[in-house]
Amino acid sequence: MFLALKEMRRAKVRFGLLISAIGLLVLLILAQQAIQTGLITAFIGAIERQSAPVLVYSVDGQRTLQGSIITPPLEKKIRSTEGIEKSGRIGQGTFTVKVNDDSGNSDAAIIGYTDPALGAPDQLTTGRLPDRPGEAVGSDSDFSLGDRVTVLGPGGQTRGTETIEIVGLAGNAQLQVTPTLFVEWPDYVASVTSANPDAGGVLPSAIGAAPVPGMDPATLAGRINDSSLEADALTRQAAADETPGVAEVRQSFQVIFLLFGLVVPLVTGLFFLIITLQKSASLTLLRAIGARSSLLVRSLMFQVVLVIGGGLAVGIALYTPLSQAQLGDIKLSFDLRAVVLWSVLLLVLGLLSAIVSARRVLKIDPIEATTGEGGR
Repeated sequence: MFLALKEMRRAKVRFGLLISAIGLLVLLILAQQAIQTGLITAFIGAIERQSAPVLVYSVDGQRTLQGSIITPPLEKKIRSTEGIEKSGRIGQGTFTVKVNDDSGNSDAAIIGYTDPALGAPDQLTTGRLPDRPGEAVGSDSDFSLGDRVTVLGPGGQTRGTETIEIVGLAGNAQLQVTPTLFVEWPDYVASVTSANPDAGGVLPSAIGAAPVPGMDPATLAGRINDSSLEADALTRQAAADETPGVAEVRQSFQVIFLLFGLVVPLVTGLFFLIITLQKSASLTLLRAIGARSSLLVRSLMFQVVLVIGGGLAVGIALYTPLSQAQLGDIKLSFDLRAVVLWSVLLLVLGLLSAIVSARRVLKIDPIEATTGEGGR
């Protein structure tokens, strides 16, 4: 270890630049990871955070609340499926709203439910669930407690429209990167009527279902699908993961992660290989005076660990404040699991990349010190 530290002290600038470069690469990797997580959460957070263990769409809905409509005959078939302990309606629509009588209008997704255990947020960051007409839980990145949201009618009119007060906030609960509200079913129907006074009966977008005790949600989803060719039942997590567009986003970011994951070990491996070639004469001399090759290899690997560890420390330190930011409607967050995963992965890849340099050290022949070939 003494040899490794001595060399690093003598070449502070060289090793410092490498640590800084690795730190910036780690920052880019973790920042991309945070953006991917934030983007996907903004698309499907409301699906992941709603409380129904099973969501049942219509087949024509393409596994989206926006496109699905549950007809009365289909709803009857779903509710009669063996294994359902309870079920409830879930409706969703996107409406033009005004918040706190501000001059500007905006869009908001409103999700209505008949049973809080089948459609309401499963956790709140603050406040409470609605228990009176005209109340809602809002996504915490878009609303504050006490906000009053007015659903505008045709042409932006406000007369005779639905006004909802935010009494609770839920984290990571957006739908389609849109401010999202969770309301009880009568308020959802009132919102639809406000936006379209000529609307007839309001049909649910999906049915939330809970299995009887002892039954797995996946088993219940399979039974519902077997009961009707028009039903498309999914567990809560499957409904989120299989929302159109989510898989494509993940695949795109995986290509980026693969490229970044290759750059770090490549840079590290080339750096230490060049260093090993440049100091081959001194390494040969050390071998000639009795230094074991295993000692030199351990010194090399210790340097690799210090360099990558320093780069990880720099990258994580820069990532921590960045992870608390918000990019437009996308809220970033610090992902400890991603930090640990990438730290371990990059350290292992860095050590593997140094194998070429280590093999070069092991091939050094002490006799070369007497022939002058060690510097070649």
